[in-house]
Amino acid sequence: MTGTRRSDRQPAAGLPVARVCVDMPLAHLDRPFDYLVPAELDDTARPGTRVRVRFAGQLVDGWLLDRVAESDHGGRLTYLDRLVSPEPVLAPEILRLARAVADRYAGNLADVLRLAVPPRHARVEREPVPEPAPAPDGVPGPSAGRTPTDPTAAGTGWRDYPAGPGFLRALTAGRPARAVYSALPGEDWAARYAEAIAATVHGGRGAVAVVADARDLDRLDAALTAALGPGRHVCLSAALGPARRYRAFLAARRGTVPVVVGTRAAMFAPVDRLGLVTIWDDGDDLHAEPRAPYPHAREVLLTRAQLAEAGALVGGWSRSAEAQLLVETGWAKEIAATRETVRARTPAIAPTGDDPQLARDPGAATARLPSLAWTAARSALAAETPVLVQVPRRGYLPSISCADCRTPARCPHCAGPLALGSAQAPPACRWCGRVVAGYTCPHCSGRRLRAAVTGARRTAEELGRAFPGVPVRTSGRDEVLSRVPAGAHLVVATPGAEPVADGGFGAVLLLDAWALLTRADLRAGEETLRRWLTAAALARPAVAGGRVVVVADGALVPVQALLRWDPAWFAARELAERRELGFPPAVRMASVTGSAAAVADLLDAARLPDTADVLGPVPAESDRERMLIRVPRARAGELAAALHAAAGVRTARRATEPVRVQVDPLALF
Repeated sequence: MTGTRRSDRQPAAGLPVARVCVDMPLAHLDRPFDYLVPAELDDTARPGTRVRVRFAGQLVDGWLLDRVAESDHGGRLTYLDRLVSPEPVLAPEILRLARAVADRYAGNLADVLRLAVPPRHARVEREPVPEPAPAPDGVPGPSAGRTPTDPTAAGTGWRDYPAGPGFLRALTAGRPARAVYSALPGEDWAARYAEAIAATVHGGRGAVAVVADARDLDRLDAALTAALGPGRHVCLSAALGPARRYRAFLAARRGTVPVVVGTRAAMFAPVDRLGLVTIWDDGDDLHAEPRAPYPHAREVLLTRAQLAEAGALVGGWSRSAEAQLLVETGWAKEIAATRETVRARTPAIAPTGDDPQLARDPGAATARLPSLAWTAARSALAAETPVLVQVPRRGYLPSISCADCRTPARCPHCAGPLALGSAQAPPACRWCGRVVAGYTCPHCSGRRLRAAVTGARRTAEELGRAFPGVPVRTSGRDEVLSRVPAGAHLVVATPGAEPVADGGFGAVLLLDAWALLTRADLRAGEETLRRWLTAAALARPAVAGGRVVVVADGALVPVQALLRWDPAWFAARELAERRELGFPPAVRMASVTGSAAAVADLLDAARLPDTADVLGPVPAESDRERMLIRVPRARAGELAAALHAAAGVRTARRATEPVRVQVDPLALF
């Protein structure tokens, strides 16, 4: 194919040809286009640079993918319009990775490259290239050879795991060691990751590490500075701002640093001689990219490890079904502590809904803070240790209902859920924001309201009354605490916002378990256990007085996994059930979401594999619907190719109604 012709310049014979990925979000244009390279750009328009080209009558951005002597296109070619920058920002390894990710997720190469390469910042490009920071004693530079230094001398924390020292030795030797890591309670996971990355750098190779949020990034940043020395790594995050993000990206692309850490923005970071990719807490939904083609950081990093023959480390307090699949297929080895070590490091964990507790406290079945939880908190505070209370919902009363008939209170204007922002605030709609001061129940005409769901701020208010004189803090989306001092404190946190306590929490209370376990989600149990283990891991060991109380029935499977601190058992059980039912990751599944007519149009154009099962439709947001397509994992490539080709047919026909195609989406229903 060729770009738009230019009438002001005639092509000359023998000019080199540039193959360009045009930045157009249309599926039928997902292929390179050939352009002639003008003589004045022959030395600077190299593969990996950004260019501007004429396409379909307009000037658009593009990436120069390759230079060839002649084009396969038999028609007339036009010239590159101009070179945006001579900086080769797109590394060959990242181009190969981006193409693989686009093919896996039924997406366009241009969309993936937009995620992989941050926007250009011209002033940063003109800054002098800094010299690589000197490495500490015993740590070679990014291009140095291997050293005989034993990495386990620094990685003493890995000795708590039988396979840990061998994993570090394999990384130092440059072997593609791949592991699924289950962290012990109270573990300094950032130090363990920094030690694994340092072992990789000892072997003369680079590393990429991805975490879910800014708090985890700060912890890993500090741990790497201690392990490698200052200036030996960069942090890459979308929250840095354009200049700082592009400066960090260029440092990695130019080989100034051997290690890049960051949030999911770092999953495509270019690193010379990649030897290790790592991801912490891969079950966190923040690792899923919300922009097309919706790749997951874990899958991108595992693809990088496969393409680069690099090591991989997938870790967390819990274990996802996808990580368990890596272990069961033999792609990765398990790194876990012995049961004796786990028991020594685990806090005392107790449920409130089993028979012995109900016999002692009959109200435990309905109480939000049963006597067992109240006693654990009081004992921890008396011992001058902080207490963590995890609640699933933020706000004050995020959901209310009629006090007489228990019907959920809805907005009379948009039917959205009503909520209370404080004890004195009138009900307000969470969707349209309208205040409903004189609410009347449409079913029973009642005017009294009650709490249906209690949020973090209301919980903090109730605990403040229950424990007068004890400081109560909240940690959530609006204000995230990173650390709390030792002493008698009450901290109410939503999942993901739990702070670290000096010396560990004396007690951790896990409230409102029903709000997590009853969600209409395939991953409800897995996500619940992940959130519970994340909070419980912050408690002191049982020998130091640490206690965890979960307000739930002890017979539930996620509660059993928590009581035994056995995320591997739960993940294996979850994976086995999904195999039996035919759900991811045992199979590959794609969702097609849009209006009924648009979804039917795309599926009619798709040449699906003969093994494909089409399920649905199921209702989606607004007035749209969703169809699910399921295939065996071995046919995943055919499914993605068929959906991408069908999307190309629709864009070529200029279909007006959009359809969202997602491969292995986190939410199916």
